[in-house]
Amino acid sequence: MSVYMIVEVKEVFDPQKYGEYVQKVPETVRKFGGKYLVRGGQAEAVAGDWKPERLIMVEFESMKRFRDWWNSPEYKMVAPMREQSAKTDAVVVEGV
Repeated sequence: MSVYMIVEVKEVFDPQKYGEYVQKVPETVRKFGGKYLVRGGQAEAVAGDWKPERLIMVEFESMKRFRDWWNSPEYKMVAPMREQSAKTDAVVVEGV
């Protein structure tokens, strides 16, 4: 069953470092079979008062593949760039 990681970038406080992360992370995602479905772009709230600045959605073929990527040495090398440059929230959800 496919899973989807949904990330909301709430604030970028080091644009240069975040830019490095944005350039490096796709290679790690691809290596584990991940596919970007949404990566930024215009977001419009249609219900409630949620006003995300930037959303990212990545599809993985299974929770195992997601966890393999999330815990991989390749991702652990670039994750600190995100942690040091931006405030983000993320969830992973199973599809149907």
